[in-house]
Amino acid sequence: MILVTGASGQLGRAVIQQLLKNTAADQIAALVRDENKVADLKAAGVAIRVGHYDDPASLETAMNGVMRVLLIAGTDEERRVQQHQNVVNAAKKAGVEGIAYTSRTLKDRSTLANKLMEGHFQTEDALQTSGLSYAIFRNVLYMDTIPQFVGERVFDAGITLPAGQGRLAFALRSDMGEAIANALLAERWNETIYHLTGNASYSFDDVAAALTRLSGRQVSYTPVEASTFGAQMLERSLPAVVVQRMIGFMTDIKNGQEDQISPDLEQLLGREPTSLEAGLKMLYKL
Repeated sequence: MILVTGASGQLGRAVIQQLLKNTAADQIAALVRDENKVADLKAAGVAIRVGHYDDPASLETAMNGVMRVLLIAGTDEERRVQQHQNVVNAAKKAGVEGIAYTSRTLKDRSTLANKLMEGHFQTEDALQTSGLSYAIFRNVLYMDTIPQFVGERVFDAGITLPAGQGRLAFALRSDMGEAIANALLAERWNETIYHLTGNASYSFDDVAAALTRLSGRQVSYTPVEASTFGAQMLERSLPAVVVQRMIGFMTDIKNGQEDQISPDLEQLLGREPTSLEAGLKMLYKL
């Protein structure tokens, strides 16, 4: 049996939907805090396990009969590393065969501007020293986040971000979920690190050009300094913590942290990942 944590989230659901296409529902378990949010999965025959990353006893119970665990990164950034360690500890105690983790594809942890990302590498360290079989999925930034970063008025105001000419190989969350599910069903894996990226890297100039072609409206990209961008976002009443997080993402993009291309996603999918233009057409319903 495969246990997917964070199963009510978008990535967790994408993974489970793909698992259901290729294995029996009674071989899939979903860890959630609120079972009411996954009534559809329960109706499909998925075993629902209620638990929380902060509750080791619930995690141990949830892993009864489980051979593999997919640990989807938690959202509590201050407690995330300890929460992930709780999952690893519970897996070991329950005799789980292996554990997989959704990390981030970043080039150099020592030079990250977005220090919140260090928690992913600390979790990787925990897996690699756990004694369990493991797989690590280093995911590029979701293409799905582009609308959040460029704003609702992109077709009127264009794109203004402190990302310079930095490039990244966007991939759709749904493609990643499908690939992760396929890897979870592999006959065996041990000490495997997958880099899940698109087949080409793009700057926000490329994003603007793609949106122009798709919409027939001129969309431009204007790189700005982080301080200017931060002031603009604060004027729009965004919380300071959110602004700093966005600046961290953009600074790392500018510095080339996400400019990596790997064949792993295509190989796990058995097809080419969704291209930037096809993904934007889907996301913006163009």
